[in-house]
Amino acid sequence: MQHRREMAVAGAFYPKNCRKLEIYFRKFSEMVSTQTKADPVFKVYSRAIIVPHAGYVYSGFTANLAYMVLSRSSAARVIVIGPSHHHYFRGISGSYFESYETPCGDIAIDTDYLIDLARRFKIGFEEKAHHKEHSTEVQMPFIRHYLPKAKVIELVYGDIPSGQIAKIISYLLQDPQNAVVISSDLSHFYTQEKARELDSHCLRAISLLDRGELAKGCEACGITGIEAMIEAAKKLGLRSKLIDYRTSADYSGDRSRVVGYVSAIFY
Repeated sequence: MQHRREMAVAGAFYPKNCRKLEIYFRKFSEMVSTQTKADPVFKVYSRAIIVPHAGYVYSGFTANLAYMVLSRSSAARVIVIGPSHHHYFRGISGSYFESYETPCGDIAIDTDYLIDLARRFKIGFEEKAHHKEHSTEVQMPFIRHYLPKAKVIELVYGDIPSGQIAKIISYLLQDPQNAVVISSDLSHFYTQEKARELDSHCLRAISLLDRGELAKGCEACGITGIEAMIEAAKKLGLRSKLIDYRTSADYSGDRSRVVGYVSAIFY
């Protein structure tokens, strides 16, 4: 097995060049209004976020807002949990490489911690689930930028009950050195009006910590991760806060086939 998890979607989902990538992050921050920056939520201490995973031109601004909050945690280890889009398997898989490649430098993978985690929660290694998985990969440049000293762990899940992931999240967040990133987009390829209707159930579920609301119409591709995060938050006594919601139409102008994006924090 190779020692490094190499970039697979750089140049497509985000810039392959570090300088261009840093321009994206600077622009995202410049786009945040003074009023938004003054919101007390940006002073909150959070170690768990939900973020989208589309191309940065579509969902990067939404994700960036949550990472701005997460950066205040100074977490030493960030565990990224995302759904498998390209390979079907049962269970959850850890990325047992030594490092994760990003345009601005590699991030060390905390393999020792992952091995311990795997023993506790039966986390396997489904190699095909990792090499092209964008739901987790697109988060790594954000982590490299906002938490440059942190190590990472990549967990990709397939067919698995949300309760199993919730147990992992609950365990992880009991360690103040850990931060958790849940990766998910919302509805795909509906009209703007229909997307907002479906996505409203996802947003209410997150803001109210109500898993039952997800079943009323939420079509998030990472719905299992969202449900697990809600379950873990309730167990740990965390509160949630929606940071941003928009659709691909905000960038493309095409309201006929949109994808929904949300970012949220738990504290």
